Amino acid sequence: MKRLVTVVTGGSRGIGAATCLRLASEGHDVVVGYVRDAEAAEKVAEGVREAGARAVAVRVDTSVEADVERLFETAERELGPVTGLVNNAGVTGLLGRLADTDTATLRRVVDVNLLGTLLCSRRAAQLMTARGAGVIVNVSSGAATLGSPGEYVHYAATKAAVDALTLGLAKELGPDGIRVNAVAPGAVDTEMHAAMGDPDRAWRMAEGIPLRRPGRAEEIAAAIAWLMSPDASYTTGAVLRVAGGR
Repeated sequence: MKRLVTVVTGGSRGIGAATCLRLASEGHDVVVGYVRDAEAAEKVAEGVREAGARAVAVRVDTSVEADVERLFETAERELGPVTGLVNNAGVTGLLGRLADTDTATLRRVVDVNLLGTLLCSRRAAQLMTARGAGVIVNVSSGAATLGSPGEYVHYAATKAAVDALTLGLAKELGPDGIRVNAVAPGAVDTEMHAAMGDPDRAWRMAEGIPLRRPGRAEEIAAAIAWLMSPDASYTTGAVLRVAGGR
């Protein structure tokens, strides 16, 4: 039986790490893409192996074309034909108003969140189209429809673009047997909030969430795993909101 081989970008922590482990439990061999923390990525890879699947950790800046090429080359060489991609790598920069955000931050957010997703999706589409099958899941954000004023409208804008990409690419690749969907998390209790400069943000937002709590990375991973699975075989072009009602 052919093994499922799924590339997960931003796989060393948070939603990405939880997704790697969840997919491993469902029979996926996993490529753990990471940009900085090799030790954390290898720990996730070890967790994948403990779940009975194969894993390889690959350092990749998704906004760099050569890195993306190497990511997929390594995946195919080490694990076999890539059958799935989870575009999870993303950055926000520090919280603040757009007027106060420097150009370098704007460029980095666009480069990783949008260009990186485009580059990875393009390479996956090239490989999957030739084989007539595959699944891509993009990690969007509830920010895409809320706008995130005063926090990171630039990040929200890139995630709205990811939603448009999801819809368009699903229509483009559907005839080739490839499904493309997205998950749009709300506030999730991960390390990303600390990176924004506000580690308690997810819990502070709880009052405005109908379920009165932030999400857990494992809950987002479960939605991603469903979209990757045969149970979602007739689902494409969907943006699945997993945001506690917000």
